[in-house]
Amino acid sequence: MKTIFYSIVGLVALGVSTAHSASVIVRDAGLVPYEVMDDSSIPKSLTGVAGDAANGRKIAISRKKGNCLACHVMPIPEQQFHGETAPTLYGVGNRLNEGELRLQLVNSKITNDGTMMPSFYRTFGFERPLKKFAGKSILTAQEVEDVVAYLKTLKTDQ
Repeated sequence: MKTIFYSIVGLVALGVSTAHSASVIVRDAGLVPYEVMDDSSIPKSLTGVAGDAANGRKIAISRKKGNCLACHVMPIPEQQFHGETAPTLYGVGNRLNEGELRLQLVNSKITNDGTMMPSFYRTFGFERPLKKFAGKSILTAQEVEDVVAYLKTLKTDQ
């Protein structure tokens, strides 16, 4: 399997596209490097530690962190005003595996360049970030793993 290493500058220039490679190691200043497989998955945990689904649920609801409810309908009945601009997260644990969920959180632009979903684990390539957010990721590596763990619990009966 061919592995390609890119610098941050190279990733920006390429738009983080790896259309002809089997895997790419992504290195971003201050973040844990991760491997994107076939432009569809980050199969390995960013931390090597299992995510905490309960904390992931809190992050998903938090307006200062995940804010998933801004765009997605979710099985969180105690919260009002779920967004309807993105796919429902009901049953997402059936539709996507952990690696696919991880990639969507880390940088969904790899699978859908036109998506409105923010890249939660990236420090570059944002449009006009406020100074206090420049050079920072929205979520930490462990928070990504926590949200992945939570999303994996969102399954429908089959």
